[in-house]
Amino acid sequence: KVLKEALADDAWTGRMNEKVIVEHTSANPDGPLHVGHIRNSVIGDSLVRILRRAGCSVDAQYYINDMGRQEAMVVVGCDHFQIDGSKADHAVAKVYIAANKLMETEPAIRDEADSVIARYEAGDKEIAAKIQSAVKYALGGIEQTLRRMNIRHDSYHWESEFVRKGDVEEIVGLLEKTGLTEWEEGAFQLDLTSHGFEKKMVLKRANGTSLYITRDLAYHRWKSENSDRSVDILGADHKLVSGQLRTALRLLGVREPEVVIFEFVSLPTGSMSTRKGKFISADELLDEVEKQAYEEVRLRRPEESEAFLRKVAAQVAAGAVRYDVVKVSADKATTFDWKQALDFEKLSAPFIQYSHARAASILRRGEAELKAEDVSALRSDLLAGEYEIALLKKIAQFDLVIDRAARELKPHQLATYARELAESFNLFYRYSPVLDAEPDLRQARMALARAAKNALWVTLDTLGIAALETM
Repeated sequence: KVLKEALADDAWTGRMNEKVIVEHTSANPDGPLHVGHIRNSVIGDSLVRILRRAGCSVDAQYYINDMGRQEAMVVVGCDHFQIDGSKADHAVAKVYIAANKLMETEPAIRDEADSVIARYEAGDKEIAAKIQSAVKYALGGIEQTLRRMNIRHDSYHWESEFVRKGDVEEIVGLLEKTGLTEWEEGAFQLDLTSHGFEKKMVLKRANGTSLYITRDLAYHRWKSENSDRSVDILGADHKLVSGQLRTALRLLGVREPEVVIFEFVSLPTGSMSTRKGKFISADELLDEVEKQAYEEVRLRRPEESEAFLRKVAAQVAAGAVRYDVVKVSADKATTFDWKQALDFEKLSAPFIQYSHARAASILRRGEAELKAEDVSALRSDLLAGEYEIALLKKIAQFDLVIDRAARELKPHQLATYARELAESFNLFYRYSPVLDAEPDLRQARMALARAAKNALWVTLDTLGIAALETM
């Protein structure tokens, strides 16, 4: 039965049938993604894929902070400095940093930024055109980085949408009716001390402009109205604000999001992370890992073309980064070590990818083309060895692992399964010869190799990692 299901065209299609919004990455469009953002993006995209595999209809969303001080400083920076020809998000970061540096000696820059914020919220068309142009330019660079890791968003939602539609003002009015709001220290605040928060939640500034969290409340209400489940992927530094937001949503009678809080990823001492005063961009990390992957692939396949080596190196590097990040439970801090991440012999993405390529090689050499009618004729009773039974059992666990990971929002569970599946296949490969077996046993083992390849492919695909036919 396991063999038949694993060899079917519609294998591993879930029945969860929920409409889910997953918001992830959502980095400010004022510069490139850095190493810390990678964990958010990888966890988020892995959950999007897991939920889809479980049968859900998923909208992967990017929430654009276009009304904050950072974006105002980008606009001010563009007024004072020239954008250079480097990658878009890096070019935007340069003018943003330059504007902040200029503000240290020219305090009037702060007033310019305040004016941009107020004019944008008031609907000034000239400022709106400048901000939207800068945001889209930076996002173009951010999207390039995400695509290198096989990550894409389905939709983008701008903070300003919820101000323009009047949703933010409506939220503030509804919270006012709770009796927990007051004007204090020149700001309109929500007092959540009775809900366990020492710090009050500022909803509106003295000049009437809204804050990020107020706009976020409006966005979350919209998400709850347009989904069965909504999921936020947030760093540990957002824990307090996320708690306040969920409490405010409860006061409004709005369904809360499910929140995945992740601890941070660091780089080992003495590596790229030690450059003084400079954060490490995701692009720099990916470049470094890709360079190392290229050397590893070239050593293994010196006869191959340059195009092959570069293509495989890029896929191995992206897989290595994704797997090394997602294999650790989100609530645990982790250190990314490219040497371990690229180890073909140990429990890494290349090890799992190589297991898939090894299964593909067996099938190519055996010229196996199993049709549906052949499956019923197989002597599956011959698959009675220890490693054959273990592999069949591991393949059979896929649906349960997906269902659990989708319900608990824990993608590391699928990463663990991927490693165990690859280990199980490699034991089968080592101790259960396929091509040299007697005809009936050969056919049965060939079918098991194809089932394992299918299982490895769908597992890697659900983790956003390329399942390579050859390495």
